[in-house]
Amino acid sequence: MNRDEYIITICAPRHDDMATQVMGAAAACSFKISEHAQYHDEFTGKFFMRLCVSCDGAAECLPDLRRELGALAESSGLVWSLTDAHSRPRVVIMVSKFGHCLNDLLFRCKSGLLPVQIVAVVSNHDDFRSLVENYDIRFYHFPLPPGAEPHDKRRQESRILEVVGDHQADFVVLARYMQILSPQLCKALEGRAINIHHSFLPSFKGARPYLQAHERGVKLIGATAHIVTSDLDEGPIVEQCVERVDHSMSPESLSAIGRDTECIVLARAVKWFAERRVMLNGNKTIVFR
Repeated sequence: MNRDEYIITICAPRHDDMATQVMGAAAACSFKISEHAQYHDEFTGKFFMRLCVSCDGAAECLPDLRRELGALAESSGLVWSLTDAHSRPRVVIMVSKFGHCLNDLLFRCKSGLLPVQIVAVVSNHDDFRSLVENYDIRFYHFPLPPGAEPHDKRRQESRILEVVGDHQADFVVLARYMQILSPQLCKALEGRAINIHHSFLPSFKGARPYLQAHERGVKLIGATAHIVTSDLDEGPIVEQCVERVDHSMSPESLSAIGRDTECIVLARAVKWFAERRVMLNGNKTIVFR
């Protein structure tokens, strides 16, 4: 932990000997590799890589490493990033009237279980103001009443983007935010917003999905964390989990199991996102767990 550690991520349009070149560039700049994962998608030809590297004199070595990676990018077309492995990304959480995921993320962050800084919480309801402020985190209430006009939604989403910008958030987490985001907001948050939903979608749409599940006698309760896109609940999947249930369980029991599953799945997705383990691959993700 005393050494300067960094994470390198690579997305290249082809495989070739890209891994050798990247690791060679790191070694040439006096960086040692402590963690390495790579994947070659044989269907698209794309190559993905994540390295954790360290160096005793990083202040002097970093400019050289950036130059080496930049030269590789020019010659091969790869896209790269270099970040401090110990930095904690700044996160804005969005929530409505279901607070289980919000409460779980706040506790995990406070306990040091999530490598993020929750810098603000935005909600279209005022229910969780006291909870959030007890953690000394800024709470923003941007209501959108029933029957709101399109310009009301544009104004609300503009205020949301202001919060994200003012707090210099690295990414946004929709922790059961029960409002459909406009295509414009999805575009503004492209690649840096995560959502959580129960895996019954689209089979059980609308209110009270667990009651619908109970009526249909489901045998599995699930949850899915995905990257937000303008296609509702169809963004690239980051993590999923299921729990087996049976006929003896009430709708309330199913709902409780579902809430726990949603919390676990979202926390995993946030952690992997913060650790730069999630990379987009078209409509899918590469997750270097």
